[in-house]
Amino acid sequence: MIDDPRSMDAEDDAIIGRAAWISAAVLLAVAALAAVGYLVTRPRAPAAGGAVQGPPAAGAAAALAAPPPLRFTDITASAGITFLHENGAYGDKLLPETMGGGAAFVDVDNDGDADILFIDSTTWPWRPRGRATPTVVVYRNDGQGHFEEVTAAAGLGERFYGMGVAAADYDGDGWVDLFVTGVGAHRLFHNERGRFVDATARAGLGDGVGRWSTCATWFDFDGDGDLDLVECHYVRWSREIDLRQDFRLTGLGRAYGPPRTFEGDFPALYRNDGRGRFTNVSAAAGVEIRNPATGVPLAKSLGVAPADYDGDGWMDLFVANDTVPNLLFHNERNGTFREVGAEAGVAFDSYGKARSAMGIDAADFRDDGSLGYAIGNFANEMMALYVSQGPGRPFEDEAIQAGVGAATRQSLTFGVLFADVDLDGRLDLLAANGHVEDAINTVQPSQQYAQPPNLFWNSGATASATFVAVDHATLPDLFAPMVGRGVAVADIDGDGDVDVLLTAAGQAPAAAERPDARPPLGAPAPRGRGGQPRRDRGRGRTRRRRRDPPPARDADARLPVAVGAAGHDRARRGRPRRSASDPVAGRRRAGRRRRGDRPPHDDYRGAVAGRITPTEPSIAMAVPKGRDRRWSRSRITFATGAAASRGTPRSAPRAA
Repeated sequence: MIDDPRSMDAEDDAIIGRAAWISAAVLLAVAALAAVGYLVTRPRAPAAGGAVQGPPAAGAAAALAAPPPLRFTDITASAGITFLHENGAYGDKLLPETMGGGAAFVDVDNDGDADILFIDSTTWPWRPRGRATPTVVVYRNDGQGHFEEVTAAAGLGERFYGMGVAAADYDGDGWVDLFVTGVGAHRLFHNERGRFVDATARAGLGDGVGRWSTCATWFDFDGDGDLDLVECHYVRWSREIDLRQDFRLTGLGRAYGPPRTFEGDFPALYRNDGRGRFTNVSAAAGVEIRNPATGVPLAKSLGVAPADYDGDGWMDLFVANDTVPNLLFHNERNGTFREVGAEAGVAFDSYGKARSAMGIDAADFRDDGSLGYAIGNFANEMMALYVSQGPGRPFEDEAIQAGVGAATRQSLTFGVLFADVDLDGRLDLLAANGHVEDAINTVQPSQQYAQPPNLFWNSGATASATFVAVDHATLPDLFAPMVGRGVAVADIDGDGDVDVLLTAAGQAPAAAERPDARPPLGAPAPRGRGGQPRRDRGRGRTRRRRRDPPPARDADARLPVAVGAAGHDRARRGRPRRSASDPVAGRRRAGRRRRGDRPPHDDYRGAVAGRITPTEPSIAMAVPKGRDRRWSRSRITFATGAAASRGTPRSAPRAA
């Protein structure tokens, strides 16, 4: 008898149905058991009053900690600072006008005090107005925190559209020299005992004509003990190119636009050959990265930070880019670099998208051996905080869990700087904020042109969130809204505390003094005036003793040109470690680590070099010194200015 196929199908269906029901029952039973297990083992919920039942977990006290009382007073006028930044804006909305505002604390006359350098832009040659001021403006510190402008006496009368400054003693003569970035030009000024001379051509740096440089920094990339120079550029720019973009905002007309349609430009790496001469080794060193799709230069850089991120004793280089991927150059220890940004997890945000990166600073802010890169971004793009996760593992953006993400989502951040503001031995985080569009509030009510700075207090590595945002209402002078671009810190009056300088685009700066500060119990005692660091005459090093006053440091800011402040030789407290932008807190070696050598205990995986952005921090580098194989610290400072501009609405804002 032949079986009916239809009856066989029906029987099979019945068997399959019974199996399905059995499987479902088993899955339900497993789910029920899992639920019971969770209910039994889950953490206890807070009682009605909000108190946690049972003993608190380790670090709970730190997690609930609040910032200590702080007091800052605006002393800009009383300190004698009358500088006003000129950006040349007249209505055509040209991209460079959104940036600039670099500044630096530098001891220009070697008297042990933190003098101030302001980097001015200028009016456009086709639209002059008012009195033209020098690009570099110098204010000499009398040692008590009062300043006098001495620009003419310092020999700095040149005028060009300046962005930022990187300061270092590149020839080892004991006097801090200056490298100034700008639109269409850059300058190297050699310090000849307090008076500066243009050494650009004779040093072999005359190839920057026509390019827009934004940030720069000094660091020893080849381990030979002297300071090399890296200069980053923004975009290929001219007035004609800018006007052709025709960016517009609804209801406003022409506006400052993003750099997406501008062609990028390569970083430039200059090797120090000694005797005040440099050679451009950019192509041979592998820092000229092209867009793989178009073949044009990829980088649109507003910040740069040297640091030995993998602890191999050689300085690597992080380049922060606007609307294109960030670049991380690994030092191959043979005079070349390999770009590893994507594989290291720092090229994009967590969604794989390039942000509008501006200012950057690097530090071991948890004091646990991990390196963190803080990067300012555009409005609606929270600050990035890439933190190393251990050997061979990519960085992770911990901005949200560290406490800086949500608080910076609305800010347009140019300058960022790690600094120990309350002298508790932990690095806090400062940010200079300000939009690029003066009428932005008319089209985006949640945005303001002038924005208050941010200060994030470091509550310690054991806290649930490392950083706690300081309430703006508690420090009205420090948090007064401004079109912020850069931030720098130093002890300007020798009282042992940290004073803050904030710069602005097209506005006056703000100097905030922290009066009557007292280091907490157990903190290093401040050193009085006269305790200057001893310089090693040669190879641009400065050896620092441990008990120095707070370091002069510059914070990053986002600009196509360097705008930033650089640290001066004296400003440093004996605070150990961590920020890559610290003028004296060397924890990265700018030199090759030789077998058997041991850096100072507070060395962070090598020497740190400086970087630049609107106001860039200075960096202290430890480099191997001669046959005695001891480590000396090289004190350098940097500043950069970067400006963010936007026109058409965009998803990726950028930092100012």
